Amino acid sequence: MTALPRGETPGPSADDDRDASASAAAEDLEPGGPAGLPAPPPKDEEAAGPDGQDAGGAPDGAGETEGEDADADGTDAGSAADGSPAGGDAGASVSAAEAELAAQRELRARIEQRKAEKGSTIEAGGKLSGTAADLLAAVRAVESGTSSGTAFFDSPAPAPRRPAPEPAPSARPAAGPEPVRPARVAAPETVAAVRAVLAEGGAPEALAARVAALLGETAADVLREDPWQLLSVPGVRPEQADGFARALLGAECGPGDERRTVALVGWVLQRAALQGHTALDAAEVRAALAEHAVPAPEEAVRHAIAEGAVLVFHDGADEDEDEGEGEGEGGAGEEVAEQDAEPVPVLLGLDRYALAEESLADGLARLARSGPDARWRDAPPTDLTRAVAEHGLVAHTGGEAARGEAVALAGAARGLGLRAAVAAYTENGRRRLGADVPAYTLTGLLSGAGGPDRDEDGALALDLLVVLDAPQLDVETAAMLVEALPDGCRLVLSGDPGVLWSAGAGRVFADVLAARACPQVASRTPDPGPIGELVSGIGIGELVPVEAPGKEVVIVPVRDAGEAVHRTVQLVADSVPRAFGVPAEETRVITVGHGGSAGTRALNAALKQRLNPGPGRFGGFDPGDRVAHAPAPGRTVPGTVLSADAEGLHLECEGERVLVPKDRVETTLRHGWALTAHQAVGMRWPATVVVLPGDAAGALDRAWVYTAFGRGERHLSVVHGVDQALPRAVSESLPRPRTTRLRALLESLLAAPEE
Repeated sequence: MTALPRGETPGPSADDDRDASASAAAEDLEPGGPAGLPAPPPKDEEAAGPDGQDAGGAPDGAGETEGEDADADGTDAGSAADGSPAGGDAGASVSAAEAELAAQRELRARIEQRKAEKGSTIEAGGKLSGTAADLLAAVRAVESGTSSGTAFFDSPAPAPRRPAPEPAPSARPAAGPEPVRPARVAAPETVAAVRAVLAEGGAPEALAARVAALLGETAADVLREDPWQLLSVPGVRPEQADGFARALLGAECGPGDERRTVALVGWVLQRAALQGHTALDAAEVRAALAEHAVPAPEEAVRHAIAEGAVLVFHDGADEDEDEGEGEGEGGAGEEVAEQDAEPVPVLLGLDRYALAEESLADGLARLARSGPDARWRDAPPTDLTRAVAEHGLVAHTGGEAARGEAVALAGAARGLGLRAAVAAYTENGRRRLGADVPAYTLTGLLSGAGGPDRDEDGALALDLLVVLDAPQLDVETAAMLVEALPDGCRLVLSGDPGVLWSAGAGRVFADVLAARACPQVASRTPDPGPIGELVSGIGIGELVPVEAPGKEVVIVPVRDAGEAVHRTVQLVADSVPRAFGVPAEETRVITVGHGGSAGTRALNAALKQRLNPGPGRFGGFDPGDRVAHAPAPGRTVPGTVLSADAEGLHLECEGERVLVPKDRVETTLRHGWALTAHQAVGMRWPATVVVLPGDAAGALDRAWVYTAFGRGERHLSVVHGVDQALPRAVSESLPRPRTTRLRALLESLLAAPEE
């Protein structure tokens, strides 16, 4: 059976109307049913998108594709229905997610403190300190001509940290969570003062708590003096901040107000970070400022740099200077060199990402320079063990089946008496390893809720750490992880380079591979079955036909978004359970975005009506609803609503009970029968239904298709309405590039001789 079309696709039969084809789709899922599957209808018979968009358009609603409409908490403000859980104020207890965030803040603060102690502080303005101040001072030195463009990064490396000692007996149960630590919240009087300022400026008073938490005790005064600080709140747009500023300042404010331009530069860079960039070309920043009516974008950028709001990087400046020195002073040679030289790229970045990338590069270089370890001499002779025996940093690439190789490496290390741990990106990924594999989630490892003990410096007591799903590491998480590893510890970054990149800023795994910072061991173990064969072809840009005699892969053609929703509900509720014995709660729907006529909102509404109808009286949710909980930015945890009370919604998430306070329901919770591919990455289910409505064709690329099609273990149904846009996306559409600096930093550090 040919499960996916290549080249031209046949049209439907003359008597194939909507109801008949829906019934046929259900019958085709039965093992032993018809061998052939209908292909999508030709373009001339396929209806246009529900809103009149053509096949190349984006899903309905601007900013509704993956990663564009989520706020800092992972969901948008309109994701839940009106209302909130019944009862009074939220209780005093703090959720595990808040404890996790608090622990990460503590670890980030420790990183900043250590980086600041590596050298003397350079005077760089009152807003920066530590490494960020050093970076800014180095940049100013480059601009004034008194220093080389790489002087800062060529400075002597810090003294090596001592290895972690043997762990002392743990004082807590191995699997027990850490006591919940209270999250930092603004004082009630601070929130009240901010609320008054917001009301005076016509801004929503509901933002008061978030503004107070971001700006601190003097938030009201800061906001009154600089109303554009409101842009630091995720979800606030420049035109909204402008209106707020006009209400407070009147005629004093204008489009060229320096307070406005500084805030806009930061907003542009933070917006870019949400799209994965850790820095932006200065020309892109200036263009964005011009779009928001800044009269002198270049001067605005210079002022933001002088104020310490952003940092500037001249990548490649040292090479250009060296070439110029070879020509001598004056003469035609210098003029020719100036004409032939390409412009030096100038990047702008926020200090938090500059700090993270510099810290991560230092840490990875430290590990990569670790020499051979004789303790691995008796390890089983595999490519992976040989690489780890000789090098402190190793990259391991492969699909789902390759995870077993990385886990076996950790088992071999324990057999040698070494301290080894395995960390997966999600709880779903950890549980897929099996109950007999001692593994942790990455968030649990960093927050202290799980994992090995730490020494007095906060380093993990490990000789080997294997990180699965490495493509999901963003620069800040990776920096915290590497900083927590002692000297001499081996780090193996293992993952599938074909899947979607991290939800946070950066592309750590791809940059490590591109920089050739360490040995790269490619798995030779293919993913089994028709789904594995299909996904392997997609990874190299081919939508290959696959034989699926057991209906492991099925195409369900649709003409429009309405039919796509209808077929999806039928598959999840009836066809897949009947044909494969996979209950509806173990089947996940994956679509391109949250908005549109067949986005997650529309699909979840239809699936709820069929699978768990109810009034949604608890903030739009009912007991039994499948949900997607976002306890932290970029992290999605599937769960089920258990109950609601005065404190909030009680969920069951991957075997653990979770309380979502009622004031967090709207921003951190969505219905979760249907997810986006970004939400689903790092997880797999027995069956998946991938929905491709016609109006989503323009949002597809190879990494998205590769990720979505690879989430099913036993069965994959493709609700297919994009015609030839699917093979084009696989063969031609690569992921949008991200601007990062990690590769250049790694190459510079590893090329320099070790002192």
